[in-house]
Amino acid sequence: MISSLYAVEQGAGSKTIVLLHGFGGSHDVWREVIASLPSSTRTLAYDLPGHGLSFGFPDAGPAKVAARAVLADLSARKLKRVHLVGHSMGGAVAMLMALAEPAKIASLTLLAPGGLGPEINGPLLRRYASARNPSEIRDCLVAMSGPHSQPPERIVDMLCEMRRRPGQLQKLDEIAAAMTADDRQGVIPRDRLDGLNMPVMVVWGADDIVLPSTQADDLPAHFHVHHVLEAGHMLAEEVPDLVADIVRRNMNRRAKPQRPNLAATG
Repeated sequence: MISSLYAVEQGAGSKTIVLLHGFGGSHDVWREVIASLPSSTRTLAYDLPGHGLSFGFPDAGPAKVAARAVLADLSARKLKRVHLVGHSMGGAVAMLMALAEPAKIASLTLLAPGGLGPEINGPLLRRYASARNPSEIRDCLVAMSGPHSQPPERIVDMLCEMRRRPGQLQKLDEIAAAMTADDRQGVIPRDRLDGLNMPVMVVWGADDIVLPSTQADDLPAHFHVHHVLEAGHMLAEEVPDLVADIVRRNMNRRAKPQRPNLAATG
């Protein structure tokens, strides 16, 4: 059992982009996105605790455990400031990281992130957790994608191989059960998000049946929201070029101006 946090590092630029996959995925879902990012950037794609080569990470499952683990790993790598991208469960992890250590996050790009509303498609996610062969995995990915999207066979094969590892299916079932208890998910309070000063971009597929795109409504005014027509939940696989372009643009945006401290003024 592997108990450390696994990540794949590519590139050697001065800016580092950290990529956090969604539930049931792995670092490899970002391959096409990374290929479309500027060659001058360094990327760090993680396997979240309980997934892939981070399967045996202690107490894996909750987003807060993953957030602490990734922050600790970034500190161990002596990375002081990163551009953070998270999808679905990885989006919830990314928001918790930004709330815990905002000075470390230069920009925050959230793809259909968890934690913005209680609604969640528990039955589909639990079915995805227990999918073990290519046909079952493909059917779940089709359901989670937009109406005209077909999941890449590379992704199906990668997920199938990951789930063959001893204990992986049981761990995914365990995480899914906790994450979708009573078919509701935990919610990060909006007033906490309002304090985030880095550029924040929220991207959502209009045909997402895992997490409804209406969860992007009524976000803090400085959050930018981008709805992708005819896309579902699996944005990194469905529209990797668009995701890469949005990440690049968000990296170049200015931070929200700090509010003046009225108590300190004369």
